[in-house]
Amino acid sequence: MLQNRICLFFLGCVVSLFGQEHNLKNIQKLTFGGDNAEAYFSPNSQLLTLQVTNKALGAECDQIFSLNLNEKTFSPQSLKRISNGQGRTTCSYFMPDGKHIIFASTHGAQKECPAPPKPRDGKYLWAIYPEFDLYIADLNGNIVKQLTNTPGYDAEAVVSPDGKKIAFTSTRSGDLELWTMDIDGSNLKQVTFGLGYDGGSFFSHDSKKLVFRASRPKTEAEINEYKALLQENVVAPTEMELYTCNVDGSDLKQITQLGKANWAPFFHPSDQKIIFSSNHHATRGYDFQLYMINTDGTHLRQITFESEFNAFPMFSPNGKKLVFSSNRQQEAARETNVFIADWVDTDPAEYIEEPLLQKHITFLASDAMNGRLVGSKEELKAAEYLESQFKKWKLKPYQGKSYLIPFEYTYKNNPKDSLNSLEVKIKAHNVVAYLDNKASKTIVIGAHYDHLGRNEHGNSTQMNSQGQIHNGADDNASGVAGVLELARMVSQNKTTEKANYIFALFSGEEDGLIGSKALADIIKAQTPNVVTMINMDMIGRLNASKDLIIGGTGTSPEFPKIIEKNKPAGFHITLEESGTGPTDHTSFYLKDIPVLNFFTGTHSDYHKPSDDADKINYYGVKNIVEYVFRITQALDVMEQIPFTKTKANSGKTRPKYKVTMGIMPDYTEHPDGLHVDGVTDNRPAQKAGIQEGDVITKIGALPIKDVYGYMEALAKINPGDEVEVVFSRNGVSQTVKVKFE
Repeated sequence: MLQNRICLFFLGCVVSLFGQEHNLKNIQKLTFGGDNAEAYFSPNSQLLTLQVTNKALGAECDQIFSLNLNEKTFSPQSLKRISNGQGRTTCSYFMPDGKHIIFASTHGAQKECPAPPKPRDGKYLWAIYPEFDLYIADLNGNIVKQLTNTPGYDAEAVVSPDGKKIAFTSTRSGDLELWTMDIDGSNLKQVTFGLGYDGGSFFSHDSKKLVFRASRPKTEAEINEYKALLQENVVAPTEMELYTCNVDGSDLKQITQLGKANWAPFFHPSDQKIIFSSNHHATRGYDFQLYMINTDGTHLRQITFESEFNAFPMFSPNGKKLVFSSNRQQEAARETNVFIADWVDTDPAEYIEEPLLQKHITFLASDAMNGRLVGSKEELKAAEYLESQFKKWKLKPYQGKSYLIPFEYTYKNNPKDSLNSLEVKIKAHNVVAYLDNKASKTIVIGAHYDHLGRNEHGNSTQMNSQGQIHNGADDNASGVAGVLELARMVSQNKTTEKANYIFALFSGEEDGLIGSKALADIIKAQTPNVVTMINMDMIGRLNASKDLIIGGTGTSPEFPKIIEKNKPAGFHITLEESGTGPTDHTSFYLKDIPVLNFFTGTHSDYHKPSDDADKINYYGVKNIVEYVFRITQALDVMEQIPFTKTKANSGKTRPKYKVTMGIMPDYTEHPDGLHVDGVTDNRPAQKAGIQEGDVITKIGALPIKDVYGYMEALAKINPGDEVEVVFSRNGVSQTVKVKFE
């Protein structure tokens, strides 16, 4: 990314919009009011059984109802109660004949609803009612058999697709473990033995495996807490992962290692994937989304984007439908309803391949590439690597027979030193591929692949770093990897998109956007139907708060809503309206093309030799590339993407200034001041004792609330001025004198 960036950002408003749930079509609401959950199909897919709390239906606490899916319209009156209305019930499931339902109930021990536990120490608690036993009832609500009658919890029963087995969770061994029995209740066998809550199990479609969620307390404190809570018949389900095993308990495998609560798993009809609910993405608050993951733990993919609660997914036996619970479209607080949708499998080519992202970044950011200085032999070597990837996917060169489009310019070394400056003629290459879908519009997806080499052009932020390799893993091997992966996906999938695609990898960015300026001229002349340019520059350092900056959001009125509705769960997006900035999207904006730029922010390794591949957040890169893909899909089907001119720097005038502090500001907005992301060696800030992580609140007499205030302050300072700077470190305010230069 071009040095000396001054990017100005504003925080966009969060609005409630439908998500891009491409796997779910024709979503239909089946229940209306109350708390409706755990809906499961009958063997013939014509009925659902579900758990309902709704006073309007006489269900003061969880009761079991059925729903006929053959009805043309649905209302609260469509629900038919199966349980007797006494006690509390849970976890209903159809028996093999489709005429009976198994569920757990407390009514045998008490007629009243047992009270749910209250949160403790900020932790949500699940009740493990010891009065729960398993019952079988017909569709008219007549209990025909009681399957269990032992002290302790027996619940969460499911039936194998072959109709031979029942799996359930029980405390009969002293811990919450999975058990199986034959369909008639005989032949009880314990399946799991690890300390923790093993529950919510379901059979694979071939009836050979179980998938379930489990807590696994490890530390002494965690173990003691779990055991103490279990004695009180409660658990704290805040840390759960997904496991699979054979029906007899063998071949136990942990599938997820995501942290937080991963639960409600169900096998995809292929038995090679698992759909489940998770809040692992949440940095704060309550947010559960549906995800899918391969049984080997790869290809995690977000399925739902709308609302804050999506759980209890189940496929119909034929795999064509998905039923799930959600608080979307709620009409009252704490309302949860059941929804059904047509299921659309993801094209395997459209899964983000994290190993490929890592391969590309590792290659480009290796010492062997010598920092990819524009015009160097290593830059050409990098270009040839990019060309080989485009060839592999049978993309066409954009121009002529070669993917490499040459450009040249004159660069002045040491421009600040008139005595030692030297003009150098540089010959370099953009690498550009084209996907021709015979469409009436074209989308450009780009990133720059050059970096600083050994600091020959003096763009490093580290003093005395001439001769040291600047690998540029984040800047910008990360963005290049994203472009390559999107090129692979779009060229290899089964869909013929409604737009053509230009995949553009620029050089000369670090010297002033030279390559993209040259290419923008060519594209504007040769491909006037370009409707959007999407740029990725430094997407490799997604932080724990999942902060992502998107520039150019004001260049089309369509962008903000598309950005919001496709946002990955847990991400915090800062929107920057301006179409200009210190990276390559600017070149296309100046040609009146709507642009978007994706950027995870600066860091202490920016433009330093330490920007290496081992510091990349590959999971973050994967999620961002997936996000960009969803956005391109949304843009692909739009009839028009109007262009809007923007004011530079989001409408704020950038003041002129003659000094520098030598800090790398955090461009996202914070309520407490300007956060320092990095400090340049031997510059004013470092000399005064200011460090990475400090928060600047005042420069001279001017309060500093954001980067705008920082720039305003710099504009009033002359070289050699000594000014008091107030900052906070770990919550403690400090004042230092900074001599500006």
